[in-house]
Amino acid sequence: MKGYSSDLYILAFDHRGTLTKGLLGVEGRAPSSDEVARVSSMKDIIFDGFLEARNQGIEGGDPAILVDEAFGLQVQEKAKEMGIKFAAPVEKSGQKVFDFEYGDDFGEKIKEVNADFVKILVRWNPDDDTDTRQIQGERIKRLSDWLDENERKFLLEFLVPASEQQLESVGGDQARYDSEIRPKLAVQVVEEMRERGADPDIWKIEGLDTTDDCENVSKVIKDGGREDVIAVVLGRGANDEKVNEWLRAGSSVDGYKGFAIGRSIFWDSLKGWHTGEKSREDAVSEIANSYLSFISVYQNGS
Repeated sequence: MKGYSSDLYILAFDHRGTLTKGLLGVEGRAPSSDEVARVSSMKDIIFDGFLEARNQGIEGGDPAILVDEAFGLQVQEKAKEMGIKFAAPVEKSGQKVFDFEYGDDFGEKIKEVNADFVKILVRWNPDDDTDTRQIQGERIKRLSDWLDENERKFLLEFLVPASEQQLESVGGDQARYDSEIRPKLAVQVVEEMRERGADPDIWKIEGLDTTDDCENVSKVIKDGGREDVIAVVLGRGANDEKVNEWLRAGSSVDGYKGFAIGRSIFWDSLKGWHTGEKSREDAVSEIANSYLSFISVYQNGS
């Protein structure tokens, strides 16, 4: 059966280039073994924050994590041992056009990692050129078909970066693009991906400001006998106030079931630990509290 039946509270930390570049300043080269170890330590801190939150008790949904194999293999293995649901990415990090991290061997890698959910991130704008959309569509369909045949859950995250023309139409104001233009584009992107054969169980959707916008997305992801397919709210590294607004907009909509939030939960804590301004223990506790706070907002609107 397509879809997922419970709310999902996903702490997302499959970030790769974002951490090596954003916190370690690594650009234009592969990270050194010391740098890899540093990022792996960051993944451990985030996971410990998740565990601290879980130990305090989470009800009304499934706590889960999204973590990569490159820097977080040890976390994936611990999650399996502890029976914690986890998602794993199979896309190359930081690509404008979606491609598989493991090329044609993606199926073997999925079996090896054996995550509860297989995740990809795709950048897609209806104004993209035809070739780009065709290439991405074919790759997504290939993955989607494989996951169906192998009875695995598919988590599809898409971003809709503004085209120059779209941004110009709102005077270059990103916030206006997000509220006035992106909600309609999100509906179009779902339709275009579905037409090309994408068939995820869970859509990871950039936050939308209003309940109406969320309802429009919910309708289109459920079209064609997909009543159990769900959407989760993506945090996109926004500040708490903005993420809370998105969570409140989605939480009352049938079809929205939880969130997948990453940087908004852990970034400041990791940065503080990395620069020596925060102890590991403080970083872990901050991450736990931030994660629990977003769960509370989603569940209670406050």
